[in-house]
Amino acid sequence: MTPPHPETLEQANRHFQKTFAGLHAEKAIICGSGWSGVTDQLKVIKTLSFSEIPGLGSPGVVGHRGELALCELAGEKVWIFKGRRHFYEGEGWTPIAIPIYLCAKNGVKELLLTNSAGAVNPGFAVGDLMIITDHFNAMGDNPLVGEHQEIWGPRFPDLSHTYGAAGQTKIATAARSADVSLQQGVYFATRGPVYETPAEVRAWKTLGADAVGMSTVPEAILAHAAGIQVSGISCMTNFAAGISPHPLSHEEVTETTAKTMPKMQALLRAWIEIS
Repeated sequence: MTPPHPETLEQANRHFQKTFAGLHAEKAIICGSGWSGVTDQLKVIKTLSFSEIPGLGSPGVVGHRGELALCELAGEKVWIFKGRRHFYEGEGWTPIAIPIYLCAKNGVKELLLTNSAGAVNPGFAVGDLMIITDHFNAMGDNPLVGEHQEIWGPRFPDLSHTYGAAGQTKIATAARSADVSLQQGVYFATRGPVYETPAEVRAWKTLGADAVGMSTVPEAILAHAAGIQVSGISCMTNFAAGISPHPLSHEEVTETTAKTMPKMQALLRAWIEIS
């Protein structure tokens, strides 16, 4: 896949700045499958459809609303990307990179990435929320491959602390404030769009995976390289293949996030309120 296209990224940024002229926030959240409803309790200042942003386009997955909203809670403003584009959609890295580019070019200092994932750790339960402490990139590609672009920092970024201690501590503090219990672990990212096989899950468990999904890692790589503080939360919407007693489906993902929504909303509201 080709690297993010610089001209398209800047076209998206110009449209963003024209639409949200004079508006600013230092926090941003990218909502994974089923997570977009967490914004329903926030004050919405202004919105922009993904389809109107050059190079971004509408998400191709149910559970992703495809809208960027500037929201406010208790005086704290936050950019909410209601949905994301995925690598398996086959449109390259540019649509995935655009939200991160907009954050990097417009003063965002903290980015919270959310997703729905399959539980690999047998100690997890469906509906659990997990702080991402590290990741394993099994996508077979990387959004930084290709000609280097200065916006993404050094040519060889260090990913040792992609999900830094400060971000993890903030999520834990928000969880205590919201009375939400959390797991923590390693997120294993595959290319998709197929669900994993039992043999793959057994191998990944041996490699240290606690949860598996098809997103988040490219955004984390780009944001961390650009100097943004990255945090991540996964919702365990099902058990991974070979652990789950029934066939995997996207319907189960959306059903579980709907049931878990009050907990997700409480956690993200508390996260936004922390200065």
